[in-house]
Amino acid sequence: MKIGAELAGFSARIGHDFRRPELLVRALTHASIASATRPDNQRLEFLGDRVLGLVMAEALLAADKDASEGQLAPRFNTLVRKETCAAVAREIALGDVLKLGRSEMMSGGRRKDALLGDAMEAVIAAVYLDGGFDAARAMILRLWDARIGSVKTDARDAKTALQEWAQARGLPPPDYVETGREGPDHQPVFTVEVRLPTGESASAKAGAKRQAEQAAAKALLVRLSRDVSS
Repeated sequence: MKIGAELAGFSARIGHDFRRPELLVRALTHASIASATRPDNQRLEFLGDRVLGLVMAEALLAADKDASEGQLAPRFNTLVRKETCAAVAREIALGDVLKLGRSEMMSGGRRKDALLGDAMEAVIAAVYLDGGFDAARAMILRLWDARIGSVKTDARDAKTALQEWAQARGLPPPDYVETGREGPDHQPVFTVEVRLPTGESASAKAGAKRQAEQAAAKALLVRLSRDVSS
């Protein structure tokens, strides 16, 4: 099976020359355009998620030989979560070669975190099946390299930190309230406010509720630290 210039360019971007290019085609095929003769990427996504997890666990152990399990777990979650996979997918322009049905394409599917993240995991599985674990690991480490190096900072969970701050002062957990939603249905932007029983609060916007909650918690932690130091 031969692939066109577009897929050949994508293969070059991820650094893997496919001996079985049909694996790449399947990895990039969303369920919205799949058929009996054109299987989608969902099974590959399942496998790729596990390959990514093993590579990240191995990389984190090698990067910090003194870290405890409690320190490694949030770093691992940061590196393998769907939003991170989607961010990597954007860096290699995966959305440009993603094969979608018309309705999914019209609703902005090439920009959706869920679709990009799933396809990134499927591409990992395709490389694994085509070239083995070493090939998949080499690609993952190349694409995730900067994130592995900075994950100690990025992995801090602001919501957990804020809850621990409240508990240490005998306060109930913070309350998160969605105060606004804007934009089209396929690309909404949420506004979330976090409130403490003592009256302190902060708001943030993001394309997902969870991200907005984390951003609001981080903003409030910054405000609280400033109040203490002033």
